[in-house]
Amino acid sequence: MRSNRAKTRAGVSMAATLPMIAGALALGIPAAHADGPARNALTGTRPLWATAKADKGAAADSARVNARVYLAGRDAAGLAAYAKAVSDPASPLYGKHLSAEQAQARFGATKAQVSAVKSWLRSAGLTVTGVTAHYVAVSGDVAAAEKAFGTQLHNYAKGKRTYRAPAKTASAPASLRGAVLTVSGLDNAPHKSDHDEQLPPPDAVFKNAGPFSSYFGSNTASSLPDAYGHKIPYAVKGYTGKQLRPAYGAGKYTGKHVRVAITDAYASPTIAYDAGSYAKKHGDAAWKTGQLHQVLPADYTKTEECGASGWYGEETLDVEAVHAVAPNADVTYVGAASCYDDDLLDSLSKIVDNHLADIVSNSWGDVEGNQTPDLAAAYDQVFQFGAVQGIGFYFSSGDDGDQVAASGVKQVDTPANSAWVTAVGGTSLAVGKGDKYQWETGWGTQKANLSADGKSWDAFPGAFTSGAGGGTSKTVPQPYYQQGIVPKKLATANNKAGNRVVPDIAAIADPNTGFLVGQTQTFPDGTQRYSEYRIGGTSLAAPVIAAVQALAQEARGGKAIGFANPSIYQRYGKKGVFHDVTDNPTGSGLAVARTDFVNGLDASGGLATSVRVLGKDSSLHAVKGYDDVTGVGSPSNGYVQSYKGH
Repeated sequence: MRSNRAKTRAGVSMAATLPMIAGALALGIPAAHADGPARNALTGTRPLWATAKADKGAAADSARVNARVYLAGRDAAGLAAYAKAVSDPASPLYGKHLSAEQAQARFGATKAQVSAVKSWLRSAGLTVTGVTAHYVAVSGDVAAAEKAFGTQLHNYAKGKRTYRAPAKTASAPASLRGAVLTVSGLDNAPHKSDHDEQLPPPDAVFKNAGPFSSYFGSNTASSLPDAYGHKIPYAVKGYTGKQLRPAYGAGKYTGKHVRVAITDAYASPTIAYDAGSYAKKHGDAAWKTGQLHQVLPADYTKTEECGASGWYGEETLDVEAVHAVAPNADVTYVGAASCYDDDLLDSLSKIVDNHLADIVSNSWGDVEGNQTPDLAAAYDQVFQFGAVQGIGFYFSSGDDGDQVAASGVKQVDTPANSAWVTAVGGTSLAVGKGDKYQWETGWGTQKANLSADGKSWDAFPGAFTSGAGGGTSKTVPQPYYQQGIVPKKLATANNKAGNRVVPDIAAIADPNTGFLVGQTQTFPDGTQRYSEYRIGGTSLAAPVIAAVQALAQEARGGKAIGFANPSIYQRYGKKGVFHDVTDNPTGSGLAVARTDFVNGLDASGGLATSVRVLGKDSSLHAVKGYDDVTGVGSPSNGYVQSYKGH
């Protein structure tokens, strides 16, 4: 299961976003106006749904606007260039990371720039409500916002609702000399509430029914129909660290002295108890005092809209998966105040500004069509600041395959589409007797129910239900590290010049071969008790890869890997480094049987039996070599070792 951040930016995909070597999408294009001084256009600030046909007229002057003006800093192009050089093993600057203070001093906004931006905004009648190293937050009425950003704000029909947006691209005075990167918040799709709320209790309990396999293939469903001409096993109860560590070549490494951060929204009130209970029950190393930290906001918002209690499971999965694979890594959970972009960006910025970790796992995202260039610029700037400090970001690639079934449009997810992050795809993993790795296939599931007479599977192999996100971006140019490795057919699917293809690497994600997680849940009698269930999604793959990176960093002598993609692609094709994952690794169809509680709790509501066919990821295919389901593959026995001495 993977969480979607709120769709704060609606519309279709943009034509362009930040290129790999230029962090200045919205730095501005000087334009002279007859009625005033020259201004710099802030590209991407007018959403594509704000069309003349949808225009419902001017917004009321008195309506409230809350916006963030992101700061470009001293040298945006220099920031991107240094982030690339320090991450590239072929560069003489490779590994020469800066401290947070050095990065801000070299690339951050100057006091003069911040002062000038604040003066400009105040002179227009806006109130400055907050200032960080990355942005100036303001509030005010529509009239003041129109004056500040050189555009009228109109109301536009979007679907069955009406939202406010700029009537033309916003701009900033040229006298600011490029101090403004972009502005967000001028459009209000959807509405953002601003009242403080309390976190809800844990979600209702969920349990798997069984029968189970203890390892892949250990329990054959002999009484159920064949699939692909043979009997199939029951799904595993859920793998643990004891099985995942050897599958991905952990060896003797445990992540000692490596710091891993995890971001999600909100915070589970029982995380310390749950993580401790799980580790003790499944033979993971006990958590040491001070090994698990939480960095949380002062207040939470939008708890109902974002489904706050649903995020508790995300945090629990991420924390327990990291510890299972890298039991001695230091783990810091950084919770966002909500599932909206502004709050998630704040969490990422906390990690970068305070260098809380070298490796950051992120199990959330949205479809690329909902991302706009203003937010892409803001995210990429944070990722670039992280890269120059030796911080790498790992994002789940999505759980809906090519997204056609879920969104109606073939597209990738964001922020996984950013050229500055490592996009983590998903696999179905078979670990056999003795914790021996058997095979992986690309995660893509089709489901067929047991027939009424119990003698066959209805409409076998069934319909697509879920799978690893992947494909070709429509907005992000192809980064240099993918050139010559990603097949041309994939890279040029949307653009002859080539675009970013997702994912970069992959790990276990299929819920049918998933991870056993332990979490405090709410039972029907109202009590809250620790319980366990099997779970998956690329929100499992991301923390697993983050943990493997912690092992690799330990093997490297503790030296930060930083933004990992150049190093990952450099290792592509080397013997024993990656499992080359394909759709059909055994030469015959792959499937498992499942029996589930209809009510998700017990047999009182009945049982449902189905077959889950593996390796069928919508229109995406895991093939020999790089592919858009698993990237370069999953870590093999030689992956962690390949960082030793490098």
